[in-house]
Amino acid sequence: MAAGGGTKAIVAALGANLAIAVMKFLAFFLTASSSMLAEGIHSVADSGNQLLLLIGGKRAKREADAKHPFGYGRERFIYAFIVSIVLFSVGGLFALYEAWGKIQHPHAIEGNFWWVPLAVLVGAIVAESFSFRTAIKESNPLRGTQSWVKFIRNAKQPELPVILLEDFGALIGLIFALLGVGLTLITGNGIWDAIGTGMIGLLLVFIAIVLAIETKSLLLGESATKNDVAKIEAAIESDGTKIIHLKTLHLGPEELLVAAKISVGAADSGAEIATVIDSAEVRIREAVPLARVIYLEPDLLRHADSVQLPEDTSAPLNG
Repeated sequence: MAAGGGTKAIVAALGANLAIAVMKFLAFFLTASSSMLAEGIHSVADSGNQLLLLIGGKRAKREADAKHPFGYGRERFIYAFIVSIVLFSVGGLFALYEAWGKIQHPHAIEGNFWWVPLAVLVGAIVAESFSFRTAIKESNPLRGTQSWVKFIRNAKQPELPVILLEDFGALIGLIFALLGVGLTLITGNGIWDAIGTGMIGLLLVFIAIVLAIETKSLLLGESATKNDVAKIEAAIESDGTKIIHLKTLHLGPEELLVAAKISVGAADSGAEIATVIDSAEVRIREAVPLARVIYLEPDLLRHADSVQLPEDTSAPLNG
């Protein structure tokens, strides 16, 4: 994975969530707080998600074979999409179900262990903050000058955006839980604990929907970034070769397919055309190292081809 950084962020989040889950469930068993149960399930779901991302990263490294000639790079997209489903169903929907039950039958937090949820939540906020900080630190080199919203929307490596949103959601969820538990302790009215649980559920459902939308786009097949497309175009045309049309497709986060129809001279021999293609491939790979699979088709430049169509609306490559 690019991911050395991505793996580091995943492992940090996994360790934090496993420890936090144990503490949250302990607090629930001692106090019967619905917010603590929802948060415990949330942490278990997050831990499972991080394991899925690690599995996806490992499976994506398999070598291409006859059945999958372009390799298994998209496994990382598939597992990131599964994460969004798990977060929606296990985390969000369970929290909403629990909140609905507690709203109908609210009860206060009583007994000698009333302080445990507060201590656990504060400790969890500290632990999640460190995990979130690691994800931010590992994301910054890839993010560059982009805003965080643009980074999450444009990133081809799914792991870091997933971890960023999970950790952000976890921190906000912990604050909701802290408010729900705190107001229940102050007022003696368990409805606040139920409301905190419901807010956690709505937050997780929202994050899951965002993740599903973004990873679905990757699964469908996204082109290279505008910056990389510009570099590829410049590399091809640097020796005077003209691009008739160009298409790119991410086969995985760190693997790009480039397919283009390029102009050659009417009188060029087969050897000369082969030299033009070979040279263009070398320049493309130097400009964009992610371009590992390149198909260049030679053709004569006709008047109708003199104005290149946008990449996503260009004519078929075999036209």
